Amino acid sequence: MEGCGEIMNIGKVAKLSELTVKAVRYYDNIGLVKPFQKTITGYREYNENDTLKLKFVGNARKFNFSIDECRELLSLYENESRPSKDVKKLTLEKISQIDKKLQQLQNLKDELSYLADNCHGDDRPNCPILNALSKS
Repeated sequence: MEGCGEIMNIGKVAKLSELTVKAVRYYDNIGLVKPFQKTITGYREYNENDTLKLKFVGNARKFNFSIDECRELLSLYENESRPSKDVKKLTLEKISQIDKKLQQLQNLKDELSYLADNCHGDDRPNCPILNALSKS
């Protein structure tokens, strides 16, 4: 592991990458990051490159990229001859997904607002909100 900088345990790499130890283990188990593992003890040893990859994945997850999308982005990140159009395409697809989700959330808000506006909110038992929720 020469030339990889400082060797770190999972706790330290988790802290530096701003992830939980559980997340670091998960990303290792699914093959996003492949640290060196000591045969005798089973301890994982991480280096600076692993930390950068974990930080990258953590940031991508904050933008709601799926694990598969993170895998693809990480592959593009590691490929210095990548065409940036591939990265942009993934990003535009994510924006489209977010726009759809925003529209769905706006529709839900509009429906709930309509129901709330039509509920008298008084001492009577009649409630259009409950009536709407009970429809099949």
